[in-house]
Amino acid sequence: MASSAYAQATLAGVVKDASGAVLPGVTVEAASDVLIEKTRSAVTDGTGRYQIPNLRPGSYTVTFTLTGFATIKRENIPLTGFAVTTADAELRVGTVSETVTSDR
Repeated sequence: MASSAYAQATLAGVVKDASGAVLPGVTVEAASDVLIEKTRSAVTDGTGRYQIPNLRPGSYTVTFTLTGFATIKRENIPLTGFAVTTADAELRVGTVSETVTSDR
């Protein structure tokens, strides 16, 4: 009997401010067309770390948001197989409407 198994990658990392201090409470959103729900999210813990497990392989856009800081958007982050892909971010103080976009 055949079963179909899908590789499930994990996106993880740490978020800090410009001084190197960790930032708890940052919303991290991973978006991709390969996800049925289109987006999955997590919030950084007290050590600034986050983890979004069980992601399908594909290309992701990862957005980091925290009130009082510029939003960071990282595009074209590839997730493959069962690997843990690291996507760290450094947020700087900014306006609520400011977004910084970069490719991996």
